[in-house]
Amino acid sequence: MWQQVGATEYLIAGLAIWLAILSIFLFKTISHYRKLTKGVKGQTLDKVLEEIIDKLNLHDQQKQQLIKHIQKLEDWQKICFSKHALIRFNPFEDTGGDQSFVLSLLDGTNNGVVISSLHSRGGTRVYAKGVFGAKPTTHPFSKEEKEVVEKAARQV
Repeated sequence: MWQQVGATEYLIAGLAIWLAILSIFLFKTISHYRKLTKGVKGQTLDKVLEEIIDKLNLHDQQKQQLIKHIQKLEDWQKICFSKHALIRFNPFEDTGGDQSFVLSLLDGTNNGVVISSLHSRGGTRVYAKGVFGAKPTTHPFSKEEKEVVEKAARQV
C-alpha cells in the first residue's frame, strides 16, 4: 500500500508540474497575443493578420504597376533626345568671334540630328544632317560635326 501511495503522489506531483508548465505557456501566449493586437480595438488577431496580408497584396500589385511604368518610361526615353552637345567655332579667317556652331541632338541609341550654322560676312547658312548610331546617314560629317556627335554619344 505504501508503494501505491508513493506512486500516486509521484503521479500527482508530475501532473502538477505539467499543469504549471502548461499554465506558464498559456500566460505567455496570451501576453504575446495581447501585444500583437495592442492598439486594435474590437478586432481579433485573425482580422489583424488578414488586413496585413491584404495590404501586402496591394503593395505587391502597386510594385508591379510601378515596374511596368518604369519600363515604359525607359523605353520612351530611348527614343527622345536625351544627349546633346554644342561646339562654337570660327570657320573663316575674315570674321571675328566664334559665331558659327554645331549642335548635336541624340536619343538613347545615338540616333538623331546634327545642326550646323556657318556664319560669314555675307550671311549665315544652316545645315542639318541625320545621325544613326553616332554615324552620318547620307552626308559625311565635317571635323566639328564629328567631334560634337562623339561628345554627345559619350553621355550616359
